[in-house]
Amino acid sequence: MVTEKEVWNELKKAMDMELGIDVVNLGLIYEVKIIEGKKVYIKMTLTTPTCPLANVIVADVYHHVKSIPGVEDVDIELTFDPPWNPDMMTPEARKLLGL
Repeated sequence: MVTEKEVWNELKKAMDMELGIDVVNLGLIYEVKIIEGKKVYIKMTLTTPTCPLANVIVADVYHHVKSIPGVEDVDIELTFDPPWNPDMMTPEARKLLGL
């Protein structure tokens, strides 16, 4: 049975390559749900709707979560509601970006 904690830990390995910060610390992950102990639903956003690395970031999230033993399926919903803003970043991420 997959746990939400395992998923969040693995999501910290998925990076926004332009910024060099993981998607969790950037505040891009809005929701994680485990369904029937083996399926993972992720609601996430990107820093902008026109992010040039959108496909790469979403694929990185998918592959990291799919690599967790016991995960059979990963469903990623990409949303821009609410739109991302720098206040969603952790203090560590803001510090790394000099904000």
